[in-house]
Amino acid sequence: MITISLVSHGQGDMIISLIKSLLKNNEVEKIIVTLNIPETITLPKSSKILVIKNSKPIGFGHNHNNAFKLSKSRFFCVLNPDISFLKNPFPALISELRIHKASLIAPLIINPIGLPEDSVRHFPTVSLLLRKLFFSTKGNIVLESPNKSCSPDWVAGMFMLFTSEGYHKVQGFDEGFFLYCEDIDLCARLWTENLKIIATNKATVIHDARRASRTNIVYFAWHLLSMIRYFIKHWGRLPKHE
Repeated sequence: MITISLVSHGQGDMIISLIKSLLKNNEVEKIIVTLNIPETITLPKSSKILVIKNSKPIGFGHNHNNAFKLSKSRFFCVLNPDISFLKNPFPALISELRIHKASLIAPLIINPIGLPEDSVRHFPTVSLLLRKLFFSTKGNIVLESPNKSCSPDWVAGMFMLFTSEGYHKVQGFDEGFFLYCEDIDLCARLWTENLKIIATNKATVIHDARRASRTNIVYFAWHLLSMIRYFIKHWGRLPKHE
């Protein structure tokens, strides 16, 4: 029913822990693990696991697009290695996808101490970025009401559950983004095709964030270049939705 796509950048310990959790969930029929850099990793023995070893590192979206080409499942799930589960999130997420006739859904994502992550947001604008820079305005949407779903502009790429039909219709991630903003771009293209996006707190997962762009000048540069590319691509063309 679901193919999971995981990409490791030397994150073997987290990958192994996550896979052990995923294998307990009946909805998961395939787990595709992409090793983006050389690493030694001993994965659990399971016919559900497929490993891709890249000869050289490629971008976030490119890796997940390659995994999607090998998927035959009805649903396709992009997961970060630093995600962990409180309990199986997939029954509630699939149910919400069907109820709302959506093409992409994300759960409530909390940090290790239980606080919500800013993973559900409005589309970025220059004014919003300036407010974030000078006034710490986040631009995120807080899912406060219990058992509630909403339709945000975009959801962050650490956990994205797609219908395979929807992912295929927009041709997946734009591989021109190497790292950062590819999730915003994909969500914009889904809305442009009138494909609905849902975020729900009927399912919750934990994200142990490693935000390298705040501490590493190379990652910061990638983030900045990706944001510039996003604005050039979508300036004046962002979709409207209810």
